[in-house]
Amino acid sequence: MRNNFKIPYIYAFFILFVLMIGGFCNKTHAQQDPLYSQYMFNTLPMNPAYAGSKGMMSMMILGRKQWLGFEGAPTTASFSIHSPIWANMAGGASLIYDTYGPVNLTSAYGDYAYHLKLNEKIKLSLGLKGGFNFYSIDYNKLDRTIQADEAYNGEVEQVLMPNFGFGLFMYSSRFYLGLSVPRIMENVYEEASETYGEGKEFRQYYGMMGVVLPLSEHFVLKPSVMTRLASGAPLSIDANINTIIQDKIWLGVMYRLNDSFGGLVQYQISQQLRVGYAFDLNTNALSSYHSGSHEIMLNFDFNFQKDKVFNPRYF
Repeated sequence: MRNNFKIPYIYAFFILFVLMIGGFCNKTHAQQDPLYSQYMFNTLPMNPAYAGSKGMMSMMILGRKQWLGFEGAPTTASFSIHSPIWANMAGGASLIYDTYGPVNLTSAYGDYAYHLKLNEKIKLSLGLKGGFNFYSIDYNKLDRTIQADEAYNGEVEQVLMPNFGFGLFMYSSRFYLGLSVPRIMENVYEEASETYGEGKEFRQYYGMMGVVLPLSEHFVLKPSVMTRLASGAPLSIDANINTIIQDKIWLGVMYRLNDSFGGLVQYQISQQLRVGYAFDLNTNALSSYHSGSHEIMLNFDFNFQKDKVFNPRYF
């Protein structure tokens, strides 16, 4: 009877994922959320329902330098922490600083998740996210063809925009499936004019899934995929395959549809501490103008029960 319950839940969740993507594919505004190559190790910034899924407090620091050598390219730093709180409830928080060209974006969000036990192995988490984005746009950093353009002469705009989102996350020790909309409100930070279009935050939809496949006592294979869809932008798909060797060394490759490819390496220093590095190169015309994107990650899991041995967690 236990096995009979697994399949319907997984299929229903997958159908929901397909319907969501299909329903929004006809909407065609550029993607605004920061990109990560190591997203699969902490999806909290994209999905609040991920909070507490590790069963212990977990903290991650991540830094990314995109398109090294390209002037005005995005640079991102993020900090996130989440933990079970009480009974089936969990909480988390994330802080992201992202800069690109004249724009500095600081995001601060809190997360709440409630975990439902579907059976002895599978749980479904329902998550809510709330916080704000703070934009600082320095038009002095723009290279203007007409220096006397009064529209951008010595102006720095600062805008605080609250927002909220939600997510679903189904998981066991061997797989996960997630759906989320981290920002629901499409806030306008610059009104449209006769010369320039409207500046606004566009709603983004995420779907993610992964599975853990033990190949032997010392080797584990972990493929995963994440989709992102924003109004006015093509569907983005990230596909990754990681090999875990003796629960210590992680080696992986990634491909971002019509955009880039790369690899990552991670080392489990201790049961609680893991460090990682990722590198990716563009496959489009941008590859001629930079020397790749670099990303470093530090993950620490707080084991307050020193006498308790935790099973390895792969996501």
